[in-house]
Amino acid sequence: MVKAVVLGAAGGIGQPLSLLLKTNPLISELSLFDIVPVVFGVAVDLSHIATPAKVEGFTKDNDGLGKALKGADIIVIPAGVPRKPGMTRDDLFKINAGIVRDLAVAIATTAPKAFVLVISNPVNSTVPIVAEIFKQHEVFDPKKLFGVTTLDVVRASTFVAEKIGDLSVSTAVRVPVIGGHSGVTIIPLLSQSSHSLPANITQDDIAALTNRIQFGGDEVVKAKDGTGSATLSMAYAGAEFAEKIIRAIKGEVGLVTPSFVHLTSDKSGAEVVKEELGTNELEFFSCKVQLGATGVEKILPIGEVSSFEEGLIKAAIPELKGNIEKGTAFVNAPKL
Repeated sequence: MVKAVVLGAAGGIGQPLSLLLKTNPLISELSLFDIVPVVFGVAVDLSHIATPAKVEGFTKDNDGLGKALKGADIIVIPAGVPRKPGMTRDDLFKINAGIVRDLAVAIATTAPKAFVLVISNPVNSTVPIVAEIFKQHEVFDPKKLFGVTTLDVVRASTFVAEKIGDLSVSTAVRVPVIGGHSGVTIIPLLSQSSHSLPANITQDDIAALTNRIQFGGDEVVKAKDGTGSATLSMAYAGAEFAEKIIRAIKGEVGLVTPSFVHLTSDKSGAEVVKEELGTNELEFFSCKVQLGATGVEKILPIGEVSSFEEGLIKAAIPELKGNIEKGTAFVNAPKL
């Protein structure tokens, strides 16, 4: 029996994410929360699908958030406003930080033992917000808090398959993506790709491919012409990561995937990563993580990287450090 909860279930990411979770046979109960009443319709609509999960919708009325969260095993948070043309993920912070903070308080007081998967952007800042709220409520378990960076991994797999010239291999391509989940903090390790890039690829081609992975979200924003950002691909990525967590809960071993995690989730593994990075300044980093029944089982080493990727890491660290500090400061700032 696994109860999954989606916070922000009526939104552009929330609806397709809820659909994908409803189709997952490992989920027995699916609670959908949103501040807009259409969430009830979404829940009824999904409840007609012939899969095991019982679906129920909730709004903020009558302690709906608390009821949705009660007994949760895994909570996925896509709540927030979407990115619009010209808006950076940092711009989103001003709006989404408050939303994520309030949801984190509710989780801390109602479902503190649940696995929490944060999609709400900017992930580099919203995950630290959740961590700080959990610390204040003395329920912080770094092994169970994840920033979902899977979309960067999915894009890397797709774009590499395109370069190879065979999209049929896209589901098999594995490219580790480390760092964070915005712009230059996204570091695709193309040198570690499971599938070799074409022999005639140049360094300029690699730089262009890296840039496309880092700023793939801008492609979607532009293509939607101001009507939205990446929703369907993000929902797919979120559901894929959630399934890995559920499979780990169920006892499957050997599951490895990148995720933005607190480095105390595996102190010995983190020490290796910090040594590879050449810095002790980061509390969070998107690492290759081995999952287990309790969450983060191991943080795996970054491994050998190219000189180009070394440059990407150096460029990412100060940006990532600032993003993390911004989230922490939002929670800990003195109240006027």
